[in-house]
Amino acid sequence: MKRTIFSSLGGALFLASLLIAPVANARSCSLTDSAGNYGFTLTGVVILGTAPVPIAAVGRAALDATGNVTGTESRSVGGGFADETFTGTYGVNPDCTGTATLNFYESGQLVRTSILSILFDNNEREIRMVQKSLQLPNGAFLPVVITVEARRIFTEDGD
Repeated sequence: MKRTIFSSLGGALFLASLLIAPVANARSCSLTDSAGNYGFTLTGVVILGTAPVPIAAVGRAALDATGNVTGTESRSVGGGFADETFTGTYGVNPDCTGTATLNFYESGQLVRTSILSILFDNNEREIRMVQKSLQLPNGAFLPVVITVEARRIFTEDGD
C-alpha cells in the first residue's frame, strides 16, 4: 500500500515538474532583443484581375530598438524586376508575435504599403511573416498570398 502511494505521489510530482518547468524558463520577446540586421526571402502570388502572378524577392532589413525598419529588396513580379527600398515600423509582443507596416519605393516613388503579421523565432534570430495586405498609392488593395522568412545577419559588431 505504501509503495502504491509513493509511486502515485512520485508520478504526480514528476508530471507537475514537467508542467512548471516551461513556465519557469519562458522567455519573452522585445523590441530591444529583436533589433538587428536580417536577410530575407519572399515568395508568393499577387492576384491581378483574376489571375495569380508569382512574386519572389530577396533583401536586407535593419530593425532598431525603437520599432523602426529600413531596408532594400530586389524583387520579381511576374518576371518584371525592380530594386526597391523600404521604411516602416514594427511592433513585437511578449509572446514573440507582432505586426510590421512597410512603405516600398522605386526611385523615390511610393509603390505600395504592406502590412505583415510577424513571428520572431529561434531566440529572435529568425522572423516568419505572412502578408496581411498590400495597398497601392491610389488606395486600391490587391489580394496577396505572400510569406517571408528572415534570418539575423551576424556581423563583426555582434548584430
